[in-house]
Amino acid sequence: MIRGVTRRLMLLDTASLYFRAYFGVPESVRAPDGTPVNAVRGLLDFVARLVTDHRPDDLVACMDADWRPAWRVELIPSYKAHRVAQEHGEGPDAETVPDTLSPQVPVIEAVLDALGIARVGAAGYEADDVIGTLAGRAGGPVDIVTGDRDLFQLIDDRRGVRVLYPVKGMATLTAFDQAALHEKYGVDGPGYADLALLRGDPSDGLPGVPGIGEKTAARLLERFGDLAGIIAAADDPASPLTPTQRKRLTAAAAYLEVAPRVVRVATDVPLPAHDPALPAAPGDPAALDALNARWGLGGSLTRVLSALAR
Repeated sequence: MIRGVTRRLMLLDTASLYFRAYFGVPESVRAPDGTPVNAVRGLLDFVARLVTDHRPDDLVACMDADWRPAWRVELIPSYKAHRVAQEHGEGPDAETVPDTLSPQVPVIEAVLDALGIARVGAAGYEADDVIGTLAGRAGGPVDIVTGDRDLFQLIDDRRGVRVLYPVKGMATLTAFDQAALHEKYGVDGPGYADLALLRGDPSDGLPGVPGIGEKTAARLLERFGDLAGIIAAADDPASPLTPTQRKRLTAAAAYLEVAPRVVRVATDVPLPAHDPALPAAPGDPAALDALNARWGLGGSLTRVLSALAR
């Protein structure tokens, strides 16, 4: 439901942002009953700032319906394994989340719904995959707001897709287009996915290729074009790879065969129907009033409502 080619779409990596809000806003920010609401109010302030500064026409809060999809774990069992709090035989595993953040997530969801901001997730997929799918469908420019570098792979100047990356809290956002991405990492959007899987990422449980760090990965991609070119070079005794590089890449062949499916975001996720249009007024004022009274959303809610009404 992207409306026309001139509409600007903003996609929020919601969990990434409320984690930042939780750690960036003091836990002393509490509801009338003393319950911490620092993540709730921090996220509302983020949204108010984003809407005020960037004026999107459409905005979607993208959710992790499954933060550790089984199909990714099947390919790389270590994927996010260190973040599992409890395994479930059926349904998503429970993620390790601070005790005072977990109860705030349903409140965040309820407030977004009452505001009328589209909230979209899909069973078996992460928010990254929702973002990749919506960005691929968009007919106009797209701003992806995330603290997760994995989404740099979606940057595409031709289609107007960029990433707004928080440097410190949300006070400073760095806009990454292809030029900024290349300046920092030496790759384009698709190249970033190849860089990430070669380098590995301990925070996601991705081993990478032992001995191949970020700078070496970037040099290999510059020389051989993409992951397929690097693998072909490893298989070609006449290629200009060093013996050590060839040995490392050959030893990691099994990992390199499956890693692209894990690291690259899905772009064909079946999504529920939703209206991405940014509301000018709350979708459910009565529910929002009740949430405000219960949780003491205060100035954070006022700022969001003011930003939406402009």
